[in-house]
Amino acid sequence: MKRRILLAGLLSAFLLKAKAQNSDSSYQKSTLSKTEVELVYNHYIQDGHNSAVTGGIGTEKLTVYSPSVRIGHTFKEYNTVRFVGGVDIISSASVDNIDFVMSSASSRDARSYGNLNYQRQLKKKDLKLGIGSGFSIESDYMSIPILASAEYTNPAKTRTYSFDFQAYYDDLRWGRLNPDHRRPVRLIYPVELRNKQWFDTYRRDSYNFKFGFTQIINPRLVLGIFPEFSYQKGLLATPFHRVYFKNDSLKVENLPGERYKFPLSIRLNYFMGSRTILKMNYGFYYDSFDILGNSLELEAAIKTSPQWTVSPFFRFYNQSGSEYFKPYKQHDISAKFYTSDYDLASFQSYKAGINLRYLPSAYLTRKISFDELNLRYGYYHRSNGLNAHMVTLAIKFIREKH
Repeated sequence: MKRRILLAGLLSAFLLKAKAQNSDSSYQKSTLSKTEVELVYNHYIQDGHNSAVTGGIGTEKLTVYSPSVRIGHTFKEYNTVRFVGGVDIISSASVDNIDFVMSSASSRDARSYGNLNYQRQLKKKDLKLGIGSGFSIESDYMSIPILASAEYTNPAKTRTYSFDFQAYYDDLRWGRLNPDHRRPVRLIYPVELRNKQWFDTYRRDSYNFKFGFTQIINPRLVLGIFPEFSYQKGLLATPFHRVYFKNDSLKVENLPGERYKFPLSIRLNYFMGSRTILKMNYGFYYDSFDILGNSLELEAAIKTSPQWTVSPFFRFYNQSGSEYFKPYKQHDISAKFYTSDYDLASFQSYKAGINLRYLPSAYLTRKISFDELNLRYGYYHRSNGLNAHMVTLAIKFIREKH
């Protein structure tokens, strides 16, 4: 639960990362090397009353402090190495209820992560190839990713094709950060359900294939289409989520061992004039858990001065719930798969906020410049009562060697 919410909370940082990556193609041939350093801090606060840890009821209070650094180094014009690393410090009242002990060890956790990627642009060609890997670790989770990408732009620079492959290999056992173990030991179940081994696997493998097509339709309009396909297998349930049944019995959440996902995104960027760009995004989602989702996102980038850009944004999302979901004490004891995680329920959500971008173009030294500052705030509301505030601050510096 917390990882899914955390990913939503870090959305602003990922958008900033994507923007930084897209800017790398603009360097001049006279530049021997270029290094970009972006310092990012994200603060996420949420509250709600449908915790899956306690069977779909109870507090969902969560606070995440997320400092990170992103470093990109381009050398010999055609080679780029990028590193992203950071830590998410998570304080969760709902996870504290795994043991029903306030301020227990489970009330606070930390996720550390690092990814290293290499991208090569083939000489005299408009083709870029990339590979990468890294790690993500917390007390009950270890993930190793394998990443590969390809991007081709036609000679006229009006059309781009892209492909991204991501594979994640997760080990969900607890104990790595515990001073008594320092190694993966076991899955963590709710305290009153530890009398048996509920699952015979502790692994989860995920594979994601993303395709991209962008086309400049005219000087004012750019279209992008991004279909995806994802496949997961292994332990897809969360071992410390409780499920209460109609007859008052209690079990650990259980979900199928395979899941297919089919996201699709269609984007339009429209240049309205010398000061405004309108960005529109429609998203479609369907998966084998029978979840169907539709989203619409609007963002306007308004340049108020040569240095300042203001970007208000709004996103609406509607989801039909999984057949495996039922609220607290609504499941039949004969059900094969069951969850009371409201992330898999039917709901509507709204996200609104604003991004402030400042381009000082100020040199700190002869080679190092203060390139950009972004401050982004977002408010998230879900129809089942979940609310969240997200603040992201990102500062970027550039060093060039000619």
